[in-house]
Amino acid sequence: MIENPWFYAVAIPAVVLTGISKAGLGIAGGIAVPMLALAISPIQAAAVMLPILLVMDVISVYLYRREWSREHMRIILPAGVVGTAIGWATFSMLDEHSLRVLLGLIAIGFVTQSLISKMPPDPTPRFAKGFFWGTVSGVTSFVAHSGGPPLYVYLLPLRLPKAVHVGTTVIFFAVVNTLKIIPYFYLGLFDRTNLTTAAALLPVIPAGIVLGIWIQRKLTTTWFFRVAYILLLLTGTKLLYDGLMH
Repeated sequence: MIENPWFYAVAIPAVVLTGISKAGLGIAGGIAVPMLALAISPIQAAAVMLPILLVMDVISVYLYRREWSREHMRIILPAGVVGTAIGWATFSMLDEHSLRVLLGLIAIGFVTQSLISKMPPDPTPRFAKGFFWGTVSGVTSFVAHSGGPPLYVYLLPLRLPKAVHVGTTVIFFAVVNTLKIIPYFYLGLFDRTNLTTAAALLPVIPAGIVLGIWIQRKLTTTWFFRVAYILLLLTGTKLLYDGLMH
């Protein structure tokens, strides 16, 4: 098991934030790997987080099993599968720091554009846009579990009901995370150290899940999306900073 005490100082808040994301806002989870990467390598951080994400997915899918958009899922889920395959095929060639810069720019640019344009909500499924951003999300999720920013470029402007929005992201990432298991195994990322460390962090999961459910129920729809955009901006800024610093 990882013995660095500084790792657990960032890992415990990261797992709580991820639980909040899975059960509440569906945004903050992308910050987990960047936080863990403050103490360990980004690749090891991704390996430690995957088992934790899989356990959270089981809980979140049960909670939102009836509240998700099937019409949008028909677009983004096949794209996520394609993105996962691309991430696996190009894993050895991807520079995680450059990827963070790209993710940060996507997130910040999207929030900025949304504030400037103030486009009205459009719930119409857009295949080309959804498939493109779903694919990008699959790639970035495979490498750093940071598939949120690209996916929300497609989902947030739809202004889906908040429970449906969360449920759609939960189902999407539950499938994508499950697809990562075999590739991560073959890439040698599931060694004893990473799996034991992940197991040690599992008791932290309920705190994040409970907080996420509470937040989702307390926020009005208007404030739900305001907070979602703020968290996306903060996540993008963090990713951009981490990428540039390396």
